[in-house]
Amino acid sequence: MNTRRSLQAGEVILYAFMTIVSLLCIIPFIIILSSSMTRETDILMHGYNIFPKNFDFNAYRFLFQRMDVVLTGYKVTSLVTVIGTVASLIISAMIAYPISLRRLKYRRFISGYVLLTLLFNGGMVPWYIINVKYLHLHNNLWALILPSLVNGFNIFLMRNYFSSIPEEMHESAKIDGASEVRTLLSIIVPLSVPVFASVGLFIGLAYWNDWWLGLMLIDKTDLQPLQLMLRTIVSNVDYLANSSVLSTGSDQMVPRESVKMAATIVTIGPIIFLYPFLQKYFVKGLMMGAVKG
Repeated sequence: MNTRRSLQAGEVILYAFMTIVSLLCIIPFIIILSSSMTRETDILMHGYNIFPKNFDFNAYRFLFQRMDVVLTGYKVTSLVTVIGTVASLIISAMIAYPISLRRLKYRRFISGYVLLTLLFNGGMVPWYIINVKYLHLHNNLWALILPSLVNGFNIFLMRNYFSSIPEEMHESAKIDGASEVRTLLSIIVPLSVPVFASVGLFIGLAYWNDWWLGLMLIDKTDLQPLQLMLRTIVSNVDYLANSSVLSTGSDQMVPRESVKMAATIVTIGPIIFLYPFLQKYFVKGLMMGAVKG
């Protein structure tokens, strides 16, 4: 009875602690949302608050003055994120699986080569010349996908997970006559859904939040990603806010701070909806019960 009561007390403390942590994670998002709907003068006078003193949607009106441009950015970024995430997962798995096998002859050399890409790079100028002059990655969607397609950190994450799969699984597949490709597709991939979901989320976030490739390799407005478009809008807002002509009176005040918050809400929305679908894979181990005896 005492043990049961101590367990219940421990569970209450744990739930209370996790509730506090969850609130600490949610409150910043609420502040950003509230600030995006707050009058600019209130932000300048009272700072950021959880509850707006005066609701004002000028930031969103300013942000969506050219709705077609924002929608184009959404389309480009969504397409790049989907294609880039799927392609990156496939290529990363094709590299990670062989180097996770102890019987592979040159696995250490390949792992060292992958590690080398994490420690050193050729610099911005050689990178730009190779992408534009030799790979012709300029003013096309591939310019937003291929330069970030493979990441050594993601490869090592997948390799470590593949290495944790018992060797008996490989041996049973080999006895049944399965090739390495069949083993990867029929056994390893279904057992590795958690790592695919986790790494896929990392890759998707990187593609969704990327604006650097668009700035360096894209000149056409209709191919610019969403992040670069919103960065340009925020920069224009800063310029207008600093203009002596538009900052003389409060009626003409540009919603500088609230536009930044509104841009954050516009870009963060789709990513938030992915977490409920992927969260279960972070805590659920599909390896449980895979090997018996």
